[in-house]
Amino acid sequence: MGERMPVEEHARFVRSLLAPLGARPSEVVALADALGRITASPVESPLDLPPFRNSQMDGFAVRAADVADAPVVLPISGEVAAAPGAPAALAAGTAVRIMTGAPVPDGADAVVPVEDTEPDGDGVRILRARAAGEYVREAGSDLAAGDDVLPAGVRLAPRHLAAAAASGLTRLLVRERVRVAVVSTGSELVAPGEPLGPGEIPDANGVALEAAVRAAGAVVVHAGRVRDDVDGLRAELDAAVAAGAELILTSGGISQGAYEVVRELLEPLGAWVGSVAMQPGGPQATAVYRGVPVIGFPGNPVSAQLSFALFVAPTLRAVAGLPPPRAERMPLAEPVRSIPGRRQYLRGRRTDDGRALPVGGPGSHLVAALAASDLLIVVPEAVEALDAGEPVDTVDL
Repeated sequence: MGERMPVEEHARFVRSLLAPLGARPSEVVALADALGRITASPVESPLDLPPFRNSQMDGFAVRAADVADAPVVLPISGEVAAAPGAPAALAAGTAVRIMTGAPVPDGADAVVPVEDTEPDGDGVRILRARAAGEYVREAGSDLAAGDDVLPAGVRLAPRHLAAAAASGLTRLLVRERVRVAVVSTGSELVAPGEPLGPGEIPDANGVALEAAVRAAGAVVVHAGRVRDDVDGLRAELDAAVAAGAELILTSGGISQGAYEVVRELLEPLGAWVGSVAMQPGGPQATAVYRGVPVIGFPGNPVSAQLSFALFVAPTLRAVAGLPPPRAERMPLAEPVRSIPGRRQYLRGRRTDDGRALPVGGPGSHLVAALAASDLLIVVPEAVEALDAGEPVDTVDL
């Protein structure tokens, strides 16, 4: 089988292979589709925010000079709602009933909140004096037209979209997402939910890797499933390239047995197909197919998901402006044993008292144990056993 490649060496090579993905072009998207995208340039507001003077409170618009000697009774000369239209100017010595967000009439320079007033016949008793400017939002007091409402390089959250919408924007210039294709291989695979014949299993890798790609901030432009047939795989990879994929992820077909379809197709084209000193996820592959990098993962679902998390997700997350998963050192909740010479990535969960508890065994087929986990416990290659309480490195899933 040959010498196993160290984990760090394989990770470095994958990073170098994917490095060109960091130079992203830009595209214009509708505001409704911009959540989670990265702004490609500063976004200017075409409007003052707010666009006109408006009331901060429900109450009465007044001239501050008319209420300086409060309490004072003023006749009510009108009402202004938060609605289209410009209100009439405020006559001196009167008050206008006003709603939150409504335009403040010319002549008024303060708003008295309704809780500081009392009805008084056809007028209103102002109980407390207010200085000029109180509870009045001036046009442009939040942002002036032409100023940047959003910087370049920000990952758009709902609060950013709210600011863009308030500025009257409907489209934003954002970085293109990395376009990824996912191809599952194996004659035994059927679509989840289809009846299973003898020797058949549902294709978990396709679902999991597509979801992992999206969670890492990229977009799936092609997804396929092929039998152990070289011509079928070649056609699937050609379809991925035609769909504009910048990265192709495969699962299965890279071990040492027969019917290793990824190996059969890509090794003659210069692919590296070998083993990394880790468990699970030992078999790995890297290639370039028609100018597109291909990263090949093992067919076992746990191995495929961990391989993506360790080797591909860091690059995709960085390009998408996402933070890396949390990594921390914590004590083991119970003892573990490991295979010398291989780095173990045990599935585990964080206990209430901050310890790392292994979940399930080391097997690469234990998808239920992975689903019950929230972190990976890293056991170094030179370590054969660790006692409860010993510190270990962990990475959130």
